[in-house]
Amino acid sequence: MEANWTVEKLIDFEKRVADSFNSGSIKAPVHLSDGNESQLIEVFQNIKEIDWVFCSWRSHYQCLLKGVPEEEVYSEILAGRSIALGFPDFRVFSSAIVGGQVPIAVGAAMAEKIKGTDSRVWCFVGDMTAEIGISQTCIRYAINHNLPITFVIEDNGLSVMTDTRKTWGTELLNFESIKSDQILTYKYKSKYPHAGAGVRVQF
Repeated sequence: MEANWTVEKLIDFEKRVADSFNSGSIKAPVHLSDGNESQLIEVFQNIKEIDWVFCSWRSHYQCLLKGVPEEEVYSEILAGRSIALGFPDFRVFSSAIVGGQVPIAVGAAMAEKIKGTDSRVWCFVGDMTAEIGISQTCIRYAINHNLPITFVIEDNGLSVMTDTRKTWGTELLNFESIKSDQILTYKYKSKYPHAGAGVRVQF
């Protein structure tokens, strides 16, 4: 949606946040993105202004790409709200609770279908979150009822620091076996730890 953001600009923004966190300017936890800039830019080419975006605790890039001004996003992060960013005017919300955004996203999609609008819901989840019960139930419900929602599964192969596929004892996760145009996946690797920026320790 937001054409002004390039891979380099997104990386620069996260570096700014990382530097602020490591210097102690940001007191609350942060979850940084890296390695998925081009994938997200491509996804957001299909996301319209009237669409809803629901994310997990790692949502800086999504907020920027949805059109939230850079300084507004940074100000919220500086104020300690990195892992629960919400910008109602831009129809973008995130949750610090594992899977917390998923049922809300499905509810929003149901509302848009009932109202008969052209709005679509985009729900971003990690690969481990996609495997838990609430996500599996919501994905199944949304597909069966043909709700206007796309689940974007961001697969870095990890749950915090644990290998997702080894955890479940399988090479094929559930979402990889579902054939649906309502599920979009991409794989990436990040240079940042699960939480923080690699210098000042905080979880």
